[in-house]
Amino acid sequence: MNHSSSQLRFAAQAQRLAALRVAMSAANVDAYIIPRSDEHQGEYVAAYAERLQWLTGFSGSAGLAIVMKESAAVFIDGRYTLQVRDQVDGRLYEYRHLIDEPPHKWLGDHLKAGMKVGFDPRLHTPSGLAKIEAAASRSGAETHAVLRNLVDSIWDNQPARPTGAIDAYPDKFAGRSAAEKQTLITAWMKAENLDAFMFSALDSIAWLFNIRSDDVEFTPLTLGYALLTAQGQGTLFIEAAKITPTLQQHLGRDITLAPYDGLHAALLGRNGELKTVGVDRDTGSRWLVDCITTVGFEPKVVADPVTAIKACKTDDELNGVRAAHVRDGAALTRFLAWLSVEAPKGKLTEMGASDKLASIRAESNLYRGPSFATIAGAGGNGAIVHYRASAESNATITPNMMLLIDSGGQYLDGTTDVTRTVIVGTPTPEQKKHFTLVLKGHIALGSARFVKGTTGSQLDALARHALWQEGLDYDHGTGHGVGTFLGVHEGPQRISKVGNSVALEPGMVISNEPGYYKTGEYGIRIENLVAVRAAPGLPHAEKSVLEFETLTLAPIDVNLVDADLLTPVERAWLNAYHDRVRETLAPLLDGPTQAWLKQVTPEV
Repeated sequence: MNHSSSQLRFAAQAQRLAALRVAMSAANVDAYIIPRSDEHQGEYVAAYAERLQWLTGFSGSAGLAIVMKESAAVFIDGRYTLQVRDQVDGRLYEYRHLIDEPPHKWLGDHLKAGMKVGFDPRLHTPSGLAKIEAAASRSGAETHAVLRNLVDSIWDNQPARPTGAIDAYPDKFAGRSAAEKQTLITAWMKAENLDAFMFSALDSIAWLFNIRSDDVEFTPLTLGYALLTAQGQGTLFIEAAKITPTLQQHLGRDITLAPYDGLHAALLGRNGELKTVGVDRDTGSRWLVDCITTVGFEPKVVADPVTAIKACKTDDELNGVRAAHVRDGAALTRFLAWLSVEAPKGKLTEMGASDKLASIRAESNLYRGPSFATIAGAGGNGAIVHYRASAESNATITPNMMLLIDSGGQYLDGTTDVTRTVIVGTPTPEQKKHFTLVLKGHIALGSARFVKGTTGSQLDALARHALWQEGLDYDHGTGHGVGTFLGVHEGPQRISKVGNSVALEPGMVISNEPGYYKTGEYGIRIENLVAVRAAPGLPHAEKSVLEFETLTLAPIDVNLVDADLLTPVERAWLNAYHDRVRETLAPLLDGPTQAWLKQVTPEV
């Protein structure tokens, strides 16, 4: 990193920290919490909400800072232990681990009786604040909601909230009309004795009203809240600039539009009409709960009902998802063919590879952008699980180097996420062994059959078994849910060591992505998306049996496969998979790429 550039950045951080402490003094708070979140607790946030990055310089996707008059700390998880030291001045902030050295413990060690801990109630859920409040209470301090965000008060030229257009999402892609979806939710509300539900999760709002926008990076969401009553009347709270006659026509006469900042006033106007209002336990902020309470309604904090329903895709949605994966597979295969020519020249960089893949995907008229920031990790960078190439780290891909590329696309009919690891040149025996162990885990999970009611956590060991036999493992989950032209990370289903009580259900889309990472040398991950479906051909089964349908179609690098380590069943799986890849993608590829694909997918 350029030394003078870092000096300038650290000087700006010092100035901003000093300005925040002045604002804290004016607000009469002794500590102030700055989370990496917006009002809706989403994975990605719009530019105006990047408060943590603006203040501290830290650009990771998960983190938090606490500032006091004489000390400050930045809390990050294990993915960012190196990054935080590059981006944040250690003379201004202590570096702390979110899990091992949590914020509430740090506060407890620094607070004194009578102190006030300030926070923006829009950026924290009640459950998220619980440990902070307990730590303050034990120290004789108290928490204090500051309605005017103190970072916003000192942020010159802070970006405005996005005002881009909202598009109606066609029913043929959405799987159900918005009216059908709202009927499902109102039936749930009546069963739960709720008069209304206040939706704060942006993907739930997009799904419920069949709308999409571009307010948030990588995910086609619009900033807003939505109130839906058990009788089917609703209000969508969005920026006034987004409100158009076309949008109102799409929403129908039972849904009204109101300004994003008009939520509290609108609730006041309904005083007496409603009694119990549901709030999402995961994304409903303290401010939102307080708004409901202060106008005389009773808040009930529960799981957002949309989350479980949208996880199980309809047949129409799955057909779109399959089509998106064929299109995406052809694009990735074209890229891999190009890479096989360009990478051995020793001049291609990680960012150059990422840009080429993006340009190929963008040729589709249904493509709307990447579903996340592409991870292109060459050599040792591939061992950094959530690596993102920058101008400073942008490595050149050289002969006999492994390249891990994890990428995805947002298409109107589906969201993709795929990882392939390739060797540029000749692999070492160790690399082949480790790759094959990962492949064995991938095959074991992808070909599993399991009884209805099984959770992802119960299946997780299948993906790790071959690695475990060699004393190896990986420190990330094996699978995450994926939306339909929505979030590339979607709950409630997942496959991981950590206990998950959510059973896998037909229609759920989830990733299968075991890996292995040798620090400083290389990383290996093989990722396909799969859909849960009923397993056919079991006439004597005593229970309902499910299996996975593999959605992702792209070649797996057989140069990295040690066939002697594969069982006959595993060889058959790999050969059948490559047969399907060739048969499905060939019509979408030109002659040279077809020939290349045939060459790189021989029988093993």
